[in-house]
Amino acid sequence: MEVTRDEVEQLIVDGFFPKVSSGERPGRARGAIVEFGLPYASDPAVTRHVAAFLGQHAAQSRSALDVPQTQDEALPMPDTLLLNGGVFRAEALAGRIADTLGTWRGSPLNILHNADPDVAVARGAVAYARARSGQAPRIGGGSPRSYFLVLDDGDAGQQGICLLPRGTEEGHEIALKDRTFALRLGHPVQFHLVSSVSDTGYQPGELTTLAGGDFVRLPPIATVVQPRGAGGPRETPVLITTSLTEVGTLEVHCSEIADASQRWRLEFQLRGNEAPAQAPAAATAHPSLPQAVEVIDRTFGAKSQDVDPKGVKRVRAQIEQLLGPREQWDIALLRELFTACWERARRRRRTADHERLWLNLAGYCMRPGFGYPLDEWRVEQLWSLYDQGIQYVNENQNWSEWWTLWRRAAGGLDESAQIRLLDDMAFYLQPPGSAHYKKSAGPTRSGYADMVRLAGSLEHIPAERKIEVAEWLLTRLRKPSENNQSWWAVGRIGARRPFYGSAHGVVPAEVATQWVDAILALDWKKVEPAAFAATQIARMTGDRTRDLPDEVRAAVVRRLEAANAPQNWIAMVREAVELDAADEGRVFGEALPAGLKLIGGAA
Repeated sequence: MEVTRDEVEQLIVDGFFPKVSSGERPGRARGAIVEFGLPYASDPAVTRHVAAFLGQHAAQSRSALDVPQTQDEALPMPDTLLLNGGVFRAEALAGRIADTLGTWRGSPLNILHNADPDVAVARGAVAYARARSGQAPRIGGGSPRSYFLVLDDGDAGQQGICLLPRGTEEGHEIALKDRTFALRLGHPVQFHLVSSVSDTGYQPGELTTLAGGDFVRLPPIATVVQPRGAGGPRETPVLITTSLTEVGTLEVHCSEIADASQRWRLEFQLRGNEAPAQAPAAATAHPSLPQAVEVIDRTFGAKSQDVDPKGVKRVRAQIEQLLGPREQWDIALLRELFTACWERARRRRRTADHERLWLNLAGYCMRPGFGYPLDEWRVEQLWSLYDQGIQYVNENQNWSEWWTLWRRAAGGLDESAQIRLLDDMAFYLQPPGSAHYKKSAGPTRSGYADMVRLAGSLEHIPAERKIEVAEWLLTRLRKPSENNQSWWAVGRIGARRPFYGSAHGVVPAEVATQWVDAILALDWKKVEPAAFAATQIARMTGDRTRDLPDEVRAAVVRRLEAANAPQNWIAMVREAVELDAADEGRVFGEALPAGLKLIGGAA
């Protein structure tokens, strides 16, 4: 097939700089969470991104000038264009962007001459450095907004304290000397900011009511402020100093009153791309959460009562009576319950029933290991328990809950932790008679079926280790006595679209094709998990390096149709479509938390 120069030029120009209206915005693919090395834009159309930038700038200008949204014509489009970057050495691309902007404006733009677009950014950096050192003029207008820290003021109504008044110059530090704050240490906390473009002359440290007015909420910052030592206080009085940086962040330093050298830094991004939400609207905790925490405390707390085995077994039912069925607990409530469990983790080993309940409840409240602010920190704390293992090693159900805990939290574990898990299970997963992996030190582990499900969920391990595990399972599955549920793990390991891992770690298509052949040879009426395993492995992504050959996918489609499989499964093999909520839960192994939104680019 021959392609002409004009066809190639048209493909590039229309692909990256299409003629679009000023109201168009970049498209965003939806899908399960997939990790890539770089945050590539899902829409390659530069002109749509330019339209979005200008639209955002216009919205901010309307807000600052108090111009109604219907009066867009009062905010003119740019009349002058300077092109930077080597891509604009191509006249076709430079002409297309100039023509598009001219069409939006209604008249041609003034094009500035730039003899060396490749070095424009470098020259700008030099000019900025000279300005900072006083060798060149410095342009600055101060902060265009006033910023406030939202305070929890109980029944008095939500209030904010002014951290940075409008007009404050970049780099100028402001100390709130007359205000003392209590800073919680060693636990997840969130700090909420609101901003205002009002001309009101707020003073640093001034309290104001946030009800009404023109306050808008900014993205909060969630963090864990670590104390100096393990036995340090859980709360300490601090003074606050703030400054606006040149790169558009608000830096907040909390200095301990007793020791001014002890400082913690918080940094708020003020130049986000998302439209601000109307403020303030504090998240509302479940009204029965305190009573649920009391139930947990009665079993695992320092002053817990003597709870008999029947009482321990009733704890989960008691919590559900207070909070509703656990399938309806949203992710915020789950993380609050996890915190309650974690703060009482030292007393999880009182009895075998206590340990079993703690592992079950903590794992359920931490699933899927990511998706909520500070989950990385939570999973890191949870992982610190791994070397301790379980206390009641002769209880098979405790081993089952142990492996289930790590399966539920696996999405938050890094590669080294997942490899550690796999190494500790390898002796039990390899086929009988294999001698490649030796038994790990410590007690004999049980719970093979749960180990299999955990192994299938480890998406951060290298592809060669995934292949090794799948080959073990395939060898075992040749025996009729093997649990057919292991096919779920094979499908998860060979999936074309990972649930949370990197697309670069997907098993090669030629290997996955062999596994599909083994699944197609099964009687799907007798092996219920086979259909969904085949769907996961043959699922189309649109990425030729991951997709199986067309004839293999066609064979899977025929089998799915013959088995009366759900139409969305068939569609996933035929074309690149997304999972629905039920199938996301099927991939994960159980229902995902309510309120968890899986986002990401086209896998």
